[in-house]
Amino acid sequence: QVQLVESGGGLVAAGGSLRLSCAASGRTFGTCAVAWFRQAPGKEREFVAVITWSGGTRNYVDSVKGRFTINRDNAKNTVSLQMDSLKPQDTAVYYCAADRTGWRSSTRTADYEYWGQGTQVTVSS
Repeated sequence: QVQLVESGGGLVAAGGSLRLSCAASGRTFGTCAVAWFRQAPGKEREFVAVITWSGGTRNYVDSVKGRFTINRDNAKNTVSLQMDSLKPQDTAVYYCAADRTGWRSSTRTADYEYWGQGTQVTVSS
């Protein structure tokens, strides 16, 4: 079993930066792929970024490439999402999720067994 807790959200002006963190409990976290998803009001939850269990593969949705960076520290059971050059359209609740198939870099919500409660990110124009 893996439990996930996100932190680091908040209000920031366009062009600014935020760093989200996902803290995990559970011995198997280090073998999971971990992703960030986001959901804006009235929209479906969408994939943002994923990192495989070893950190060897990272994938991003096109809209955040070059602006967001996902990293993990398995010794500390944490995954971070550094978000730079933020835009108003990045406003959403951001969720951390873990996939027990650690080599997979899935973009599908259905492939993730564990989810955090989410953290709000608001980017003002």
